Amino acid sequence: MKILVINGPNLNMLGIREKELYGKKNYKNLIKTIKDYCEKEKMTVEIYQSNYEGDLVNKIQEAYKNYDGIVINPAAYTHTSVAILDALKAVSIPTVEVHLTDVDQREEFRKISFVSYYAQKTIKGLGFDGYLKAIDFLKENYSKI
Repeated sequence: MKILVINGPNLNMLGIREKELYGKKNYKNLIKTIKDYCEKEKMTVEIYQSNYEGDLVNKIQEAYKNYDGIVINPAAYTHTSVAILDALKAVSIPTVEVHLTDVDQREEFRKISFVSYYAQKTIKGLGFDGYLKAIDFLKENYSKI
């Protein structure tokens, strides 16, 4: 199974930003956690991060016919981007939305997720483990193996 993991704005600042919410582990730790897990599970993974909405849309479009599943943490674009939602719908790749924190326990505006209109599942508040749970969900439900 081939998975694309997409991370939105400011996730590259993990370990620096709001440690009380996101912890002390940095983005390189997240990448290593995901890659090590996928290697153990004999899955292929690409991890991509951008602070720009158009780059995220382009990456989703490039995934068409190239990936079996998408794990996406759109970060701040979760609450604002119809473009990301439309790109996910266009490529029709099974998708799991992930958030490091439980966004439902935060500011009111964070409870809105455009991506959730398409994603087959949303995982919130599990930190790095949320990505692994998302990968497991895709493998269990959409694997061609």
